[in-house]
Amino acid sequence: MKSNIILMGPPGAGKGTLAKRLIAKYKIPHISTGDMFREAIKANTKLGLLAKDYMTRGDLVPDDVTIGIVNERLAKDDCSHGYLLDGFPRTLAQAEALKKLTENLKRDVNLVINIDCDQEELVKRISGRRVCKNCGAPYHVLFVKPKVEGVCDICGGPLFQRSDDNEESLKVRLSNYYNMTKPLISFYEKSGNLVNLDGIKGSDYVYSEAIKLIGE
Repeated sequence: MKSNIILMGPPGAGKGTLAKRLIAKYKIPHISTGDMFREAIKANTKLGLLAKDYMTRGDLVPDDVTIGIVNERLAKDDCSHGYLLDGFPRTLAQAEALKKLTENLKRDVNLVINIDCDQEELVKRISGRRVCKNCGAPYHVLFVKPKVEGVCDICGGPLFQRSDDNEESLKVRLSNYYNMTKPLISFYEKSGNLVNLDGIKGSDYVYSEAIKLIGE
């Protein structure tokens, strides 16, 4: 079984959806730098304030800050039997730093799943995303509608659009991905750990293929 996993792909490709299904099956920690930064922003921590300006614009948080928070997380005991990295690394510098720190921890990455997706589909997916302000449950104005518009089915909390899901921010995020993150595909192809999956085929297809790759 391959249990030290990276999920790659542009914003809206389905990394978060796949991650939730994989951690439910394999019970390994889901490490999302985006979630960690958003929690820090919500708590008004020093790290959160530092990250907020970058994320609101759609820019990447500086490498030294991101690498530091990932290093601390991977060193924890619950990652000793596997982990799922979602949204990291995003640059070659981060990938090289991750390689060194996982080697030092003896927790080397052994599978990289890259979910590819058409840009027009990405814009449709992301611009329609909504999130419950209270419990964080995800919705979509086209694909996953709540029973009552603007209200969470689970807890009754209000739904909102994340600041980095607006069209202007999305353009920056996609530009960053194609300019900085997509070159990582070549980096991981050389390691022999990269597998590409077609995100257009839907979340069930991506999940079933991922299960075959990871094993039991």
